[in-house]
Amino acid sequence: MGRFARAGATVGALVLTASLALTGCGGGDEGKKPEFVPGQQQVGGVSSSAPDPSAAPSDSAAAPPLTVSPADGANGRPVSTEISARIPGGGTVSKVVLAAADGAGVAGRMRRDGSSWVPSAALKYGTRYTATVTGAGKDGQTYQGTSTFTTMAKPKSMIGSGLYMFSGKTYGVAMPVVAEFSPGIPKKDRAAVQKRMFVQTDPPQPGAWHWVDNGTQAYYRAPEYWKTGTTIRVRLALAGIPLSNGRYGNIDRSATAEIGRAFEMTVDNATKQMTVSENGTVIRTLPVSLGKKSTPSSSGTMVVMEKKESTVFDTRSEPDPANRYVTEIDFAQRITWGGEYIHAAPWSEGVQGRRNVSHGCVNVSMANGRWLFGKTLVGDPITVKGTERRLAPGNGWTAWSMSWSQFVAGSALPVPQGGQPAPF
Repeated sequence: MGRFARAGATVGALVLTASLALTGCGGGDEGKKPEFVPGQQQVGGVSSSAPDPSAAPSDSAAAPPLTVSPADGANGRPVSTEISARIPGGGTVSKVVLAAADGAGVAGRMRRDGSSWVPSAALKYGTRYTATVTGAGKDGQTYQGTSTFTTMAKPKSMIGSGLYMFSGKTYGVAMPVVAEFSPGIPKKDRAAVQKRMFVQTDPPQPGAWHWVDNGTQAYYRAPEYWKTGTTIRVRLALAGIPLSNGRYGNIDRSATAEIGRAFEMTVDNATKQMTVSENGTVIRTLPVSLGKKSTPSSSGTMVVMEKKESTVFDTRSEPDPANRYVTEIDFAQRITWGGEYIHAAPWSEGVQGRRNVSHGCVNVSMANGRWLFGKTLVGDPITVKGTERRLAPGNGWTAWSMSWSQFVAGSALPVPQGGQPAPF
């Protein structure tokens, strides 16, 4: 076990620094995370050109009315408000123009299913907006409606939230989109929150969200590992979303990141060897020492969450005196919240490949630790097989340590066969 703080990263604005610091090489606190620090990331964003607020269809004067939501004159609307419309007899919305009272236009996009138009950024608090909606009826006519509404004042009680993905970064093929909430999202609110968490990939790959039981985290992944070269665009459009506990979402968070080469590590306790593959080809086999029987390593598919070239493991707070120590560690790569790492362990080199002596970590030699550290990315998967303990759900980014059917069962919304397509 050890403690070290994760360095924050700033990209144009304050970035999430929810610390990944926890004790290392210990299995006593399965699934326990460091205390979450809310309100800390806003990077990148989904952009689109703002519509001309003065634009209107040429036949607007003759267009029959349609009903716009929010209703005309509505007050106290959340800044997460979306624009929708009801066309008499049914039909489809073809155009939405949204403008603030000062004439500033608001960009946005229609949901893929046509249910509503989503502003590309949170609306401003305490501001009057006018929405003009045009649609085509099933009867062939063009319909139009207008609504002026006002958003609510900024609420006093907000959740904390975070996004473990940063613009401009390259991640491994198993990198889930990880959203964090403090306090956790109540079950009754998860469907509404999930509808406001947008993920788009290029090339397109369907996916799904999965909530951990206490609602403090949600993971997004595809049925299989991401394709090499994929661009992932994420927007957690949570600012102002109302929750049943009287709190509101605190901020929109966005990131655009890339997926790198396919790099996978597989550890077999039976042979005490790690097989390392890159783009489907085995490139090296490394002897390892896993956790001894009293502190076994977890079996399952984990993800590299953080890397530290040099740190100190400090376990003096452990209840068992036999597991208390302070040790300098090189080439540490966190894979669970409970304190399991891949790291160099020169003191166990004599038994690596033959016997398990660690406190739950994957021990490798100094030379192999240096080599592996230089090859991995955050988001690279490591699968450990054949140990005395199964990986606990939520003990790290455990999105891949379950089948696809198990994963989609954790979604708050129905997931189509094969996964949810892009939202827009």
